[in-house]
Order: sequence, then C-alpha cells, then structure tokens
Amino acid sequence: MIASYTAAQIDTAERAVMTRLPAGELMARAAQAAANAILRELRKRRGNAAGGSVVLLVGTGNNGGDALFAGARLASRGVAVTAVAVGGRVHGAGRAAFEAAGGRLRTVAEGGPGAYTPIEQVAGFARGCDVIVDALLGIGSRGPLSGHSAALVTTLIVEAGLAAPLRYRRQTRPTVVAIDLPSGIGVDDGSVGGQVLPADVTVTFGAHKPAALLPPASGLFGRIELIDLGLQPYLAEAGAPTARRLQAADALGLWPVPRRTDHKYSRGVLGVVAGSETYPGAAVLTTAAAVATGVGMVRYLGPDRAVERVLSRRPEVVPGGGRVDAWALGPGVAPGADDQIARIGRALKWAKAERVASVLDAGGFQLLPEPPKRLDPWIILTPHAGEMATLLSDRGVPTERSQVERQPVAYAKLAAELVGGTILLKGPATVVAGQDDSLYVEDEGTPWLATAGTGDVLTGLIGALAAGHGDSVAIVPELPAQLAALGAMVHGQAAVRACGADPAGGSIGKPIAAHDVIDALPDTIAELLRR
Repeated sequence: MIASYTAAQIDTAERAVMTRLPAGELMARAAQAAANAILRELRKRRGNAAGGSVVLLVGTGNNGGDALFAGARLASRGVAVTAVAVGGRVHGAGRAAFEAAGGRLRTVAEGGPGAYTPIEQVAGFARGCDVIVDALLGIGSRGPLSGHSAALVTTLIVEAGLAAPLRYRRQTRPTVVAIDLPSGIGVDDGSVGGQVLPADVTVTFGAHKPAALLPPASGLFGRIELIDLGLQPYLAEAGAPTARRLQAADALGLWPVPRRTDHKYSRGVLGVVAGSETYPGAAVLTTAAAVATGVGMVRYLGPDRAVERVLSRRPEVVPGGGRVDAWALGPGVAPGADDQIARIGRALKWAKAERVASVLDAGGFQLLPEPPKRLDPWIILTPHAGEMATLLSDRGVPTERSQVERQPVAYAKLAAELVGGTILLKGPATVVAGQDDSLYVEDEGTPWLATAGTGDVLTGLIGALAAGHGDSVAIVPELPAQLAALGAMVHGQAAVRACGADPAGGSIGKPIAAHDVIDALPDTIAELLRR
C-alpha cells in the first residue's frame, strides 16, 4: 500500500533524521538519487549519458540545491548541464559544486546569479535538450507558480510541446524529471491553481506527498521513484497517512479467495436490483460483472424483459429474491421505474436493519434518506461528478459538476460527512472517502474506460467483493472503504488489460466497451492473486 504524508509530517521526520546524520548528508543522498534517475533517462534516450544535455530549472530553496548538486554529478559524467535560476539567489554550496564541475549557470531574473538570458532564449535551447529538470519549488512552497517561474514554465510548455504526459506527446521533445514533486501544485491537497510542467518522472524523497495520490495534481507526476531516506520510523510518530493507494500485494489480503470447504452460499450471495424496461442492459452488465468477479451466487430482481436478457447472457444468475450477503442497487433504474425503485427501498431498509453491505449507484440515489439522516458506513455510494453535484445540492450545498471535477477529494469528503456511507467518486482518478476518516485514491485505469456501462460493471464488482466478505463489512470499520478502493483498482486494471494499453511502451491501447472489461476480470484477478 502506498501511503502519503503532509509536508509538515515529512519536515518533522526529516529534521529528526538530520540530527543523526553528518551535515549535508540528507541533501547529498537526494542529489545522488536525482542524478541517477536523470542518467537513466539519458541512457534510455541516447544509449549513453555522456554527450547528453540537461537543463535545470532552479529555485531559491533546498529543492534547487538538490538539483545543483545533482547537476554537478552529471557534469562530471560528461553531460552538458545548464542551470537556469528564476530568482535573486540559488543554494550557495550547490552553486559552488555545480560551477566547479563545469556546469553553466544562467538566470532569467535581471541581477540574478549567472548570465542573464531572456526566457525566450532559454526556451529555445531547452527545446532541443534531452532532459529538463523541474526544481523550482519544494514541499515548503504554497500556491501556484508566479513571476519568472510561471513565465518560464508557460513558455516551455508551449515552445517544447510539454502540455501532455509523455505517452501522448511527440517523442522528440525533452523528458521532464521533477525533483520531489512538480512545482506549483498544492502539496497537501492536490490542487492545481496555475501552470505546471507535467513530469514524465518524479524523483520523490523520503515519503510520498499527498499530491502524488490526489487528483488533479496526481496526473502530473508521471512515473514516481521513491527514494528511501530513513524517514519511516519518524513518520509513524508524526501521525496517520493522509491518503493511501492500494497495490497488487494488498489484493491478496483483501480478496475473498475460496477455501476447499466453501460452497456457493459460504462464498457469498449478491442480490442485484438493476436495470429497467428502459435500460435492461444495466442489469446484464451488473450481474455479469459480479459473476466474473467470483461471487458464490447472484440473485436478480427486475422486470421480465431484463430477466430474460440477464439469463441469456449469464444463465447461472438466479431470478427472484432470497437470502443475500450484499446488495448491488440502482444501475439503469430510470425515474418512473416504480417497481424497481420500490425493490431498492426494501433492500435498503433490510440492509440497515440487518447490517448488510450495499453498493448504491445511479437510480439508487433516489432513495437516499432526507437530511439530517445519514447512511451507515457499509452503504457504498458510487456517483460520478455530475451525480455528486446533485447529491450535495440537494443537501443545501449548491455545487456544480465543474467544481467537483476540480476538487474531487474535498467534495468526496464533504459527501461522506453530509450523506454518510462510504463515498466512491468516479473520475480520471477514483476517490474513496470512508467514515473512519480513511481516504483512498486509485488511478489504475485508462481513458478508454470512460464509456457507457462501465459504472454498472464497477457496481457489480464491488457488490461481489462485499458479498464475499459477508458480515465483516459492517463490523470492521476500515473494510467498506478498502473494498471500494480494491474494486476500483481491479476495474481499472481490467480495462487496461482489455484495451491492450502499455504506458511504459508508449501504447495507449484501443477502444473498449463495458463487456470487454467484464471479460478481462477473471484474468486480471488471477494475475493479482499470483503476486
């Protein structure tokens, strides 16, 4: 599991480590790690680092110092390194080491350190370099870039074609390596208030920062290389992580793997109320996803037209009611589908009385309790940004979809507070906010996943996971959020498998439909459980 810590927590841990190390040792380790990462990128591009060219964008603080010391190491390996200062000063010892190694120092600030060079000229030679290093701001900064930093980054984005992640850009443009984090983002909240240079690689030190997990900033980090500086014992004393992301190894501990003594009932029974006369396909997708996930039995309740379609696709689904261990409610239940809405209402009433986990999507939101009543933690809501805006507006907080898209974490937390339950906010990155104050952000998917019906698949998948855990979902406080996050992770990985994307190799894959994601679930799950 990846855990992130606030700037204050990391600063406290770093200070504790520095009291036990020689002066400058922590910066030396960071600089060496940054230099190694840049050398790897040069070799990847050129086959050999010597003869390559690197441009360092250097701020006034320790982040810039890390880059200058790294630049000195690069210069000693035959790399042509130019540092561009954006302020009136740079890290003194870093500058001395850099210039002694043969690095060239320029500045875009009149009167700044090094030879004055207009921003347009910097953009000209940076456009043709191999690697641009972003070391403008560190974790102590607040707010977006401003002044010379903002002007330089804006010009570089336009002139060097750096507006999109590497896999979507022309391959001849420079690779961007960020030192600790891309400059100008909200370190603790993941906000993006201005221009930011999107990184292809971020070399981060000591621990992951919240912005590395929290959208929209998380989409600007590229591949993250975490450098261990020995902070973990001290971070444990600094408080709980602010956000988490599940990894493949976490699936082993959370997945309801069947035992030799299990039977279909002990493996979990999922009840599904989905689809309507208008949208019968939602019933097919939700039930098929649950079956593909591996639940012991799926019961389906719905109109005859939907029943026929469900059984034609998945004949093992059992039509009609009976004992269930969890519910999947709401996909494709259109306004006016009174029988289905009544079924959802009865299921939610039973879920509350018997403490039965339920996943509530789309049409199920019509049955939410009136304020100030709140949902129990074992009810998992799966809105997209538009539905989230409606949920909050109905509770006296006027909200637009665009606001949710800009600040998904803040609005997911707010919904968990006002509506209750466990909130899974769908989007480019999926945010899960639990009633135990846990926050998960999963970013395993592909843009091809943004297509009709994939949300129905996610509802069936999470419902199957909840059914497999049975009573535990309502007993173990952290479990609802963990299962929601696990479902989002597997859903995204299945989509990547289905479309054939290979981000590391530069392939963005092919178009997919919801049924392709379902078909990819068994092999995706098998791969996770082999690790």
